[in-house]
Amino acid sequence: MKLRLTGAALSAALLASAAIPASAEPVFNRIAVFNVAENLPSDMDVMSATSAEIITATEDGNMLVYSDSPLEAVGFVDITDPRAPKAAGTVKLDGEPTSVAVSGAKAYVGVNTSESFTAPFGFLGVIDIASQTLEAKCDLGGQPDSVAVSPDGAIVAIAIENERDEDLNDGEIPQMPAGDLVIIALNDGGADCATTKHVAMTGFDEMTAPSDPEPEFVDINDDNEIVVTLQENNGIVIVDGNTGEVKNHFAAGTVDLAGIDTERDGRLDFTGSLTGIPREPDTVKWLDNDRFVIANEGDYKGGSRGFSIFSDTGELLYEAGASFERAVASIGHFPDKRAGKKGVEPEGLITGRFGDNNYLFVMSERGSVVGVYNDDVQDAPELMQLLPSGIAPESGVAIPARNLLVTANEEDLGPDGGVRAHVMLYAYEEGEADYPQIASDVNHDPLIGFGALSGLAADPEDASRLYAVNDSFYSAQPSVFIIDASRKPALITDAIRVTRDGQPAEKLDLEGVAVDGNGGFWLASEGHPDKEVPHRVLHIDGTGEITETINLPDELLANQTRFGMEGITTVGEGDDLTLWMAVQREWGDDEKGFVKLLAYTPATGEWGAVSYPLETPEKGWIGLSEISVNGDNAYIIERDNQIGEAAKVKKLYKVALSDMKPAPIGAELPVVQKEEVTDLLPLMKSATNGYVVDKIEGFTIAADGTAYAVTDNDGVDDSSGETLFFKVPMTQ
Repeated sequence: MKLRLTGAALSAALLASAAIPASAEPVFNRIAVFNVAENLPSDMDVMSATSAEIITATEDGNMLVYSDSPLEAVGFVDITDPRAPKAAGTVKLDGEPTSVAVSGAKAYVGVNTSESFTAPFGFLGVIDIASQTLEAKCDLGGQPDSVAVSPDGAIVAIAIENERDEDLNDGEIPQMPAGDLVIIALNDGGADCATTKHVAMTGFDEMTAPSDPEPEFVDINDDNEIVVTLQENNGIVIVDGNTGEVKNHFAAGTVDLAGIDTERDGRLDFTGSLTGIPREPDTVKWLDNDRFVIANEGDYKGGSRGFSIFSDTGELLYEAGASFERAVASIGHFPDKRAGKKGVEPEGLITGRFGDNNYLFVMSERGSVVGVYNDDVQDAPELMQLLPSGIAPESGVAIPARNLLVTANEEDLGPDGGVRAHVMLYAYEEGEADYPQIASDVNHDPLIGFGALSGLAADPEDASRLYAVNDSFYSAQPSVFIIDASRKPALITDAIRVTRDGQPAEKLDLEGVAVDGNGGFWLASEGHPDKEVPHRVLHIDGTGEITETINLPDELLANQTRFGMEGITTVGEGDDLTLWMAVQREWGDDEKGFVKLLAYTPATGEWGAVSYPLETPEKGWIGLSEISVNGDNAYIIERDNQIGEAAKVKKLYKVALSDMKPAPIGAELPVVQKEEVTDLLPLMKSATNGYVVDKIEGFTIAADGTAYAVTDNDGVDDSSGETLFFKVPMTQ
């Protein structure tokens, strides 16, 4: 058995990949995104739900073809210019497309037309790509899932899942009718329905429920051998595609895991372990004619959070164990809300030869990231990069002839005001890796997980040292992270846990951090009146222990909302120290379009404020996300709450300290004058060539004058998980 990739190799890959000189080996970088909603027919509501689930490409690599289940259609994307993908139409189907494969001029689509779980049915649709017409249908006798065409174009294989009803008997299997494998010959540029052959997948004693196989995914190698995963049964079957003979079948086995987070508890704790976890593979791909790889998502009772490589004889050749999940966590993409279930949930796989190497791409459905592995390494696949993806990458396709990689991200949150489903394109070319931009050391014991970074501060003496805090997503683990900004990507070297009486401090929503000059920090914690969580300013020592809690005055709280302090900074020192906090949105006593900058003097306990004028939003709302003093100015991030193409305002302003003369709370507040410094929107668009995330939350200026900004990834909850950490040019 090949050995797992070591922690040292993982760390080296992540921390070195972003610093590869232009003359080194090429890397993968995202070059474009395509909003699937652009393919909606003109007579449909633009907010209609869409999806890009299974994606493939035409043989010339100029057109993408994907299944869109909510639309009951197959969509097309013109990537003749891969940096400017264009909507190219859809073909409506009388049912739900579950998968699509291309051979020659045709696309072969599995379409589910089931009336119920107990009456599954579907057909194989044959679409002429040039005319975008449905030319033929082959009845399948059950509910299709995965579709694959053999490399020689001779056969098409369809996994007939006949999926279980998860609400029936708690989803326990068996549930009839049983699924099977269908093989259809391809003749004269189409499917010969008369050759339809059903291959039984039942009766394998090593499976969980031999009478109910639940076939999930299929792939075909150059020898026309079909590999089939039986996910809920934790099984794998090898079939001769030419004859329909079952050549081999075996259980996928179990995995023991260590160094993982196993609890959904509002904290990232990678000291847990699990034993005997069934792999329960989803996607399967041949690596060559003798080896295949499985993504161990789990869908029933297992899910080992990684991927495995087997021989066609059933020998386990490689087991990723927890290494993939830990690598994903080290770049801030671990989904704590899935920790108690299947973690990052590897689901999709892509394979392809780029340059001199065979690559394996592993997609994390819940972590929204793609792992790039070099399969041409003697001991084990070597992790080369981690690529940012949209929410819930389901599948992808490699187009080596054009040095392109494509992923399809099925989650569409548009109807709920979130980001739409996207197709993302990556180029394999010389240069530096754009992502990650911030990471922790995967070799640190224990691993430092992070996410939802919401405030930023600079060390006054060490230009390379910055500090960040996390927000209430990690309610059980409020933290101050120490960042080495001289590294590329920036490196989180340690975490100071915020405590009260030695225990993790509860009911905190840390949104701002400032250095106190004595080894400790001032923190701004946003409250939530409806949940009886108070707005507070905290003082902690260098160990993280809260030494002082400062409550807001009653006359201020009389008009409070849940949109509280989003940043904190300091002016002066000793008895002349003033803390300044930015309130995100209007409170009850604010004129619409104006928010408070709060001032507090620790030596006297006095509170005051000035009024800050907001931009006018085109959609949604605009508020403040950060305040940071440097020199004679306070720098303030002002942003809207919009994402993707709807984002319009993500800007850095400055206010002269001489203009910040606070009036007492309750008095008429002076309005400060602001001056735009930098429009952050172009920087956020170009940082990794993705869609614009909504929460630009942190900003600071280091001791050498370098300005930095960071985004909040919401703990990967309904988010792409991307944390952007970048330098900000000070144009004014």
